[in-house]
Amino acid sequence: MNESEEAARLHWTPTDPHGFVVSDGAPPVRDDSPPVRDDSPSVRDDSPSVPDDYELPAPVQGAGGPARTASPVPALGAPAHSGPKAPSYPPVPQGLPAVTGDLAAAVLPDIVLDGAAYPGLSVRAASVRGDSHRYAGEPRQDALCVTRIGGDEQGGELLMLAVADGVGSAPRSHVGSNEACRLAARYLDHSTSLHESIRTGDAERFQRTADAVVRQIGNLLGDLALQHSERPDAFATTLRILLVPLDPRIRTRGFLAVGDGGTALLRRGYWHLDVVGDADGDQDSDVIDTRTAALPRARSAVTRLLHAHAGDVLVLGTDGLSSPLAGDSGMRDFLAAAWNGDEVPAPADFLWQFQYRVKSYDDDRTAVVLWEHGEAQ
Repeated sequence: MNESEEAARLHWTPTDPHGFVVSDGAPPVRDDSPPVRDDSPSVRDDSPSVPDDYELPAPVQGAGGPARTASPVPALGAPAHSGPKAPSYPPVPQGLPAVTGDLAAAVLPDIVLDGAAYPGLSVRAASVRGDSHRYAGEPRQDALCVTRIGGDEQGGELLMLAVADGVGSAPRSHVGSNEACRLAARYLDHSTSLHESIRTGDAERFQRTADAVVRQIGNLLGDLALQHSERPDAFATTLRILLVPLDPRIRTRGFLAVGDGGTALLRRGYWHLDVVGDADGDQDSDVIDTRTAALPRARSAVTRLLHAHAGDVLVLGTDGLSSPLAGDSGMRDFLAAAWNGDEVPAPADFLWQFQYRVKSYDDDRTAVVLWEHGEAQ
């Protein structure tokens, strides 16, 4: 049975592409009547029409036209800010880099939002292009990474949280920051001693592993520079990593860093802004961890083994966040209220909170935030 016969059997009346009209079992008859103008959207010639006795279902709200709702859709609006007046730059994406100038820069997104959840742990992460880079049509030089590494049939997996801050004066630092995160995941994943050194609290072994990985990253970034006929410093970037065992019974976290940035702790509503130096530092301390080292020339890392408590919120950030967090009490109060406790914000809410604006701070901003719920959860 051909298509026309099948249509006739089912009482359909599609128009044949050659100008014939098919009726119920009747032979094809030539239709020479003038065409009727029809401005409705075109459909495929072989699409079946609707039978006369078929009752159309009620339209779904919003499916074929404007949605009618009892109340307006909620909107967060522009990010909150310190002081009576917001910064002068618009808080939204602006100019873009051109593909013809630098493909790697042109395809980098203005904003990255990520996260994860495991027993006892919740993660939110964001990276936002700075106001000055948006205005100038320059790429976001920061990068982040939230991934799972290590592990075998006996377990031993780790959550790797990383942020990298491309050095502002380095023309290819946006490539360097992303490559540093990718290479760190690759080589830390291959380490056979990483999980054991964190589980047992072996700081010396952890330091040796971290230094070996930093050397590998530095060598490969240097090779990448040579491939592009660039100086290694053109790819200069900092790197900060937190390694978290996925076994909720293990409360030790491994930290390693090359270069500046910040590692802050929100505990019981109080900020401790330099947990690398002193995890129990003074409330609202203005001291942050800053160093001048950068990849690919760096060959060693600053390392610490940190002990987590239930209710802790650990913030691993580039200086686009750590600098205003240290310098502005309004930001500290706002983020303490938003992030304190076990209530983890939804991703969209987190991004809005994370973009809290402070006048004169217009650098890229990147952070990975870890909520420690404790073994019971």
